[in-house]
Amino acid sequence: MLIVSVLAAAIVPGFALLAYFYWKDRYDTEPISIVLKMFMFGVLIVLPIMIVQRSLVLWWGESPFVYSFIISSGVEEFFKWFVLYHIIYNHTEFDEPYDGIVYAVAVSLGFATLENVLYAFLQPATFGTLFMRALLPVSGHALFGVLMGYSFGKAKFSVGKGVKLHLWLALLVPIVWHGFYDFMLLTFPPTWLWTAVPFMFLLWFIGMRMVNNANAVSPFRFLKREEEVKF
Repeated sequence: MLIVSVLAAAIVPGFALLAYFYWKDRYDTEPISIVLKMFMFGVLIVLPIMIVQRSLVLWWGESPFVYSFIISSGVEEFFKWFVLYHIIYNHTEFDEPYDGIVYAVAVSLGFATLENVLYAFLQPATFGTLFMRALLPVSGHALFGVLMGYSFGKAKFSVGKGVKLHLWLALLVPIVWHGFYDFMLLTFPPTWLWTAVPFMFLLWFIGMRMVNNANAVSPFRFLKREEEVKF
């Protein structure tokens, strides 16, 4: 019974956040089967990420800067970016800017959820620590996904040089934010909570503005309004 409770505590935050961002799609919600498939891709990349990260630690060591911006955030965000670009970017269901956010959040939360489960069973986790992980690392991965997905959405509907620019931003922006978060935790351990909480508030603020901006430029928003007027 305790195992089931711990497992639920580790899994629920990821699905709750996924549902939240899924329902934020105002005009043309994505097929839930594809969203869950992207979530599972996020789960599947955990093992190769762990292997690459372990290899890089043995090679480069664990200096806070290198670990934060290359080994941790660099590797993790690259794998997420790679999955999104090669599996969903050219998919016919990716037909409005907000879709980039939905799919990027799904991949990010798939990764974060399995990472949370491993933490719950491999570390002496309590419900308190799992709650804190839900508020910080899990929601952090969701918001890094928003940053990535927003730029993917911009790239999808840009032309010319704008496409490559936003594809690069889809990779680099979350690496920088994720790296700064990790660097902060590694270098400010006694007071990390006092810096992490304002950081997360700022990240949520930026993320929700991106959510609203992506919805605001949906090509389906006019169709939706016309249907409401007819009704």
